[in-house]
Amino acid sequence: MSSQRRILETSAAAHQRGESAALAIVVDTEGSTYVRPGAMALFGASSGQVGWLSGGCLEPEIERRAHAAALQSRIEWMDVDTRDDEDLIAGSALGCRGRLHLALLPLAALAGWPHLIEAWLQRRGPLQLSLSSQGDLQVEVGELRQRWRIECAPMEGPGAPGDSWRIEIAPPPALVVFGAGPETPTLLPLLRSLGWMTTLVERRARWLEQAQYADTGLETTAESALLQAGSQAFDAALVMNHNFELDREALLALASSATPFVGLLGPVRRREDLFRVLPPAAREALVPRLHSPVGLKLGGQGPEAIALSIAAQLQAYRFPQ
Repeated sequence: MSSQRRILETSAAAHQRGESAALAIVVDTEGSTYVRPGAMALFGASSGQVGWLSGGCLEPEIERRAHAAALQSRIEWMDVDTRDDEDLIAGSALGCRGRLHLALLPLAALAGWPHLIEAWLQRRGPLQLSLSSQGDLQVEVGELRQRWRIECAPMEGPGAPGDSWRIEIAPPPALVVFGAGPETPTLLPLLRSLGWMTTLVERRARWLEQAQYADTGLETTAESALLQAGSQAFDAALVMNHNFELDREALLALASSATPFVGLLGPVRRREDLFRVLPPAAREALVPRLHSPVGLKLGGQGPEAIALSIAAQLQAYRFPQ
């Protein structure tokens, strides 16, 4: 689910440019499959294929069918069943024992699609998609709603005329980072590729250019940034100014926020020093949600290894198994 942000952003841009493209959505699965319902891939956009629904073996056929869906402006259905023994070494040779049921939606038929995706990126609600085997499609994001009736190709597999599916895609997770540093050029693009919306709070001249790696850059104080965004705007926060006083300022501001994950860069001794200068009420508010030192113990040294360890912990927190 982590790459859906890029897929949906690219689909909205392709729609606005009038490109002949199709969005492939997994509406149902059985057995062992590479992806689950709600997984997507975009075909036909000028940026090329975006997203994967298999290890690469199914995509050429999906692309061919997606081209037909876009060209004829109709929904194409695909049913990929690899549960027979012979599929282990012949046919698709996936080596999996599962079934994928796909709907290939022509973007040109989805009037208003970019507005829905923009609302989703603004975290105004989950993207809720309801689709029937007869081509009735409804998509909702918060208060926005669009309905379409789209021509359908004959259905493959065990589907019946009365079948319907409902997919819900949660808004992208949002992260605020207090302080840029050597880790930023690796960490923020990596988190973006994983689907996170990132805000960098930095007002020191030396680090201002690092805002290019974030979705939003705020040249202000930690308290002002949280007030501007709203008390429940972020799913996680990272405190990594590499500066004692700025870290204290950020922790104090976060103590009165509702941000459920607070990661603090640096060793345990530094955290203890910071806690000594925080009011007791702030320490009490932070302890249940503080991750310090932030990052999983993956091994390695240097900013790139630190960035990877932090991204891994955030991903495990956001998408627990």
